[in-house]
Amino acid sequence: MTPNPTTMMTLEQKVRQCQDVLLANLVMMAETPAPTFKEEDRVRFLLDRFREAGLDHISDDEVNNGIGYLPGPEGAPTVAVAAHLDTVFDASSSHALSLGNERIQGIGIGDNSLGAAVLASLPYLIRTLDLKPHVNLWFLGVSRSLGRGNLGGIRFLLDNTPQNFDQAICLEGAPLGRLNFTSLAMMRGEITVEVPDEYDFSRFGVMGAIVHMNDIINRILEIPRPSRPQTSVVFGSLHGGNSFHELARTASLRFEVRSESGEVAKMIEDRIGEIIEEVRARSGVEIAFNKIAHRFHGGLPYSDPLVQKCHSVMDALEIKPKIGPSMSELAAFIARDIPAVTLGISNGHLINTLEEEVEVEPIFKGITQVLGVLMSLNNEGEIQ
Repeated sequence: MTPNPTTMMTLEQKVRQCQDVLLANLVMMAETPAPTFKEEDRVRFLLDRFREAGLDHISDDEVNNGIGYLPGPEGAPTVAVAAHLDTVFDASSSHALSLGNERIQGIGIGDNSLGAAVLASLPYLIRTLDLKPHVNLWFLGVSRSLGRGNLGGIRFLLDNTPQNFDQAICLEGAPLGRLNFTSLAMMRGEITVEVPDEYDFSRFGVMGAIVHMNDIINRILEIPRPSRPQTSVVFGSLHGGNSFHELARTASLRFEVRSESGEVAKMIEDRIGEIIEEVRARSGVEIAFNKIAHRFHGGLPYSDPLVQKCHSVMDALEIKPKIGPSMSELAAFIARDIPAVTLGISNGHLINTLEEEVEVEPIFKGITQVLGVLMSLNNEGEIQ
C-alpha cells in the first residue's frame, strides 16, 4: 500500500465504520484493573479478542504476557506489535469511565488502556477490512512494564521466545504524533533514610531523616552534568515524617537519572552511591539505595527505513510527528538490536492522574496510522 492521502483517507473511513467494536474494546480494557504485576484479567480479555479474530499460537506465560500470531506470506519478515497492559493505579481505585462525545475520562486511559485496546482490536480490523499485510505479525500484550516492573514482561518474552523479530511497533495511548525511535540511558532509584532507635542526637545535633535527605539531595545537585550529551536528574517524589513537632525518623526519595550517554548516566549513578556512603559514615543514620530500573541508550537513525515509513504515513494523514526518546518497550527491543518505533494513538490530557482523559476523534486517525505503517512494511500491502 502506498501511503498517499487518498489511500489513507479511504482506510480511515473504513476504520470509522468499526467504531462500536473499537470503543467497546476500549471500555472493557480500561475498566479492567491492571496494576503492575497483576495484569492477568487484562490478559484474559486480550486473548479472548485474539481468539475471536482467529489468530494462531494464542498463549500466555508465567509473567502474564499475552501473545497471538497472524501469518503473512511465506518467507515474509516478522514484525512484533506490542503494548504494555499495566497502569500505575491499583485495583482499589475506581476504573469506571466517563464517555463523552469529545473525550473519554478514566484512570489509565492514556497510559496505556488505549494502546492495549488498539492492540486487541488490530487483528479484528485486519480481518474485517480485508487487509493483507506482507509481514508475519506477532501481537504482544506485555506485563510488568511500569515502575518496579522495569520492562520485566517484554524482557522475559524476548529472552525466552524462539521467534526472531525483524522489526517492532510499540503502541502508547498518547499523544497522537508520538514517534520514538531512540532510547535514553536511564537509572531509576529510591533512597531511604532511617534514623535508628539508638541515634545519638546529643552528638549529631537535632536533625532527623529529612535533614539528612536534604544533604543528599544538595550533593546530588552538585554533581557536574554536561550540556552535551543532554543529561538530567529528576526528583520525582519526597516523603518523610508524620507530624509538625516530632523529628522525622524516615524519609524516602524517588528519582531518575536520564542521559543521551550511557557513560555519563553510569558516572552519575556511581557518584550518588559515593554520596550515600559519605553521608551514612558521617551521620550514623541507615541509608538504603535501591536501583529500581535501568535503560540503555541506543536506537535508530532518522534515516532508517522504518522511521521514514512512519513519516510517510503521518504526512499522508496530516499528523505532525512529535519526535523524542522513549524508555518504554522500545528500549527492550533496541537493547537487542531489533529496529523499533513507538507510535501514539490520540491526544491525552492529565496522564497518570485521577482526571486522565483522551480525545475521541483522533483515535481513528491514530489507528489508521498504525495500520498504514503495518501495510507499508516489506513493500506493498493490499486493501480490498
